[in-house]
This record gives sequence, structure tokens and C-alpha cells, in this order.
Amino acid sequence: MVHGYSLKAVRGHAHPSTTVIIPFIKKETIENMEKDFDTWNGKKKLTHNDETPRLFQEREVWWCSLGVNVGYEEDGKHEQFERPVLILKKFSKHVAWAIPLTSQAHEDVFHYRLKNQKSFLVLSQLRLISSKRLLARIEKISDTEHKEIFEILKSFMTMEKISTKK
Repeated sequence: MVHGYSLKAVRGHAHPSTTVIIPFIKKETIENMEKDFDTWNGKKKLTHNDETPRLFQEREVWWCSLGVNVGYEEDGKHEQFERPVLILKKFSKHVAWAIPLTSQAHEDVFHYRLKNQKSFLVLSQLRLISSKRLLARIEKISDTEHKEIFEILKSFMTMEKISTKK
């Protein structure tokens, strides 16, 4: 076992010498899973088919249907599987880069405390979203703060090793 994964050769599906990484999941873990993937899948189908236009801009914070995700990816909550996100970069009226927010305090390089509220951006969870996921606009951050966040993320992209301490 390597870091929670079992290594097994899969015969008949690939070359006989191929090794495939298959997650090793304990029986207790499966029994205690609380993520509601089935309900989210139904909601996701409705979200996909929604043709309501969303008029959004960079720097805005929106409630967003992030859904139920895998592992440590940031999940949405409640009936709409929603979580606030910051629209970092708008690519078109259909897609944007978004960063999820959390109310839990974190003082490390992967989190950024927004200036005018108690929320933190989860910088490591930057993701591309469809505008169909956007539910309601909350607020807009300043241009100065937006540029500061962008610079921090640019430094993540260019650094070979990131210190996890601030």
C-alpha cells in the first residue's frame, strides 16, 4: 500500500505488465460516508439544463452551486449545495475562474482573509466554473484587493516550492 492506495495489476484490461492505482478504502470509511452524491447528481442535471442568463463580473462574490466533490475538494452545503465564491477571472458569459470561500479561520499561504468580512478564500481550490452554477450575487471586492489576490495566485504558479507557513 502506498499513501492509502493499493497497487494492483489489472489483467485483461491493459497490457499484462501495466500497474493501475486503485484506491484502497476501508469498509468503515464506506459505511460512514456522509456525502450525498445521488441528490447532487439530480441537482446537477437541473443546473445543467437551466438557461437563465447570469450577468456576472470579475471581483464579485456569488452564492454558487459547487456540489458534492471528491476527497478534500471544497463542497457546497445545504439544499442547493452552495458556497460563496469569488469570481477571479471571467473568460466569457459562460465560464469563469472562481475561488471558494470558507468561514473557518486559516492563517496559512493557501488562504486569504477578505478585507471587509470574516471569510477566507481557499486559494488552493481555484477552479473553472460554468455560470450556470451561479445563484445570487453577494458583494463586490475592491479592485486593489482583487489585484492583490491575483498576484498571490501568480506567485503560486511560478514558485517551485511553496512554504506552507505565512
